[in-house]
Amino acid sequence: MKIAFFSAKPYDKTFFEDHNKDYGFQLEFWETHLGPHIVNAVDQGTEVVCVFVNDKLTVEVIETLANKGVKIIALRCAGFNNVDLAAAKKFNIRVCRVPAYSPEAVAEHATAMLLTLNRKTHKAYNRVREQNFSLNGLMGFNLHGKTVGVIGTGKIGKAFCKIMLGFGCKVFAYDPFEDEGLKSIGVQYKEFDELLQSSEIISLHCPLSAENHHLISAKSLELMRKNVTIINTSRGGLLNTHDVIQALKSGQIAYLGIDVYEQEEKLFFKDLSGSIIEDDDIQRLMSFPNVLLTGHQAFFTEDALAQIASITLNSISEIINGMAPKDAAVILV
Repeated sequence: MKIAFFSAKPYDKTFFEDHNKDYGFQLEFWETHLGPHIVNAVDQGTEVVCVFVNDKLTVEVIETLANKGVKIIALRCAGFNNVDLAAAKKFNIRVCRVPAYSPEAVAEHATAMLLTLNRKTHKAYNRVREQNFSLNGLMGFNLHGKTVGVIGTGKIGKAFCKIMLGFGCKVFAYDPFEDEGLKSIGVQYKEFDELLQSSEIISLHCPLSAENHHLISAKSLELMRKNVTIINTSRGGLLNTHDVIQALKSGQIAYLGIDVYEQEEKLFFKDLSGSIIEDDDIQRLMSFPNVLLTGHQAFFTEDALAQIASITLNSISEIINGMAPKDAAVILV
């Protein structure tokens, strides 16, 4: 059976080829993202396409895949906002994902971004390398005792809550489905507006949907405390970039850490060091001294990549063999 991988990088090939020893699938790797521009290049008879966060599986793309014999769309990520699930169901294509791959990897990266911003370690590192040991401009703040608002308490949000509790923070959370385990260890669930008004630090850990697109916008920013810190390691579309830039300019946002970006499919996972980036918004974001931006690397640990490869190939194998994967959450349609 042939699996075509899109948005594939050398590390994807390494981990999937290693785990494929247990399955014997035929693997084909494409570095380009999957979209209308390339879908016709998929070989007739390819049964599975394996995609990532920036692949665009529209109704047109899915119809073409179905006509070529594709039976499964396997997302090697948790989010699925880039797949038209109704179209997949219409054309009888199964869709699976990796709902949890080392949630600690993403939660720890969110923490790393927060610690970098609050103690300015990235600036200190560059300064010391230039033999400048002055502390001027490096004043930080303690996390201990701060109120941290966590939006979304799935596996990643839950892991982040526990880390913040370990720092001695007061942790508020918002999620339509409250986690009794988190409540038992001190996390307090609040209504969305109350969380925004009460939190000194806000971290986003929810999937992107039509309902929460631009969850953080001018309206929600107005409810937040002055000098709020915002961390986003979920999906770029949760933030209205224009409104966030205005809030940075006004001082409403004191610190911003983002591992994701609305228009990241044109930028992330590519070496553009020799190019002129025409995206004015990301250029503006990078110009702020209180903004930390990473290129969608929160998931990028050996542990997580091994789990992604293992879960993805196992799900494909079980679907092909008419079995329901052990974790029902991996199946979308």
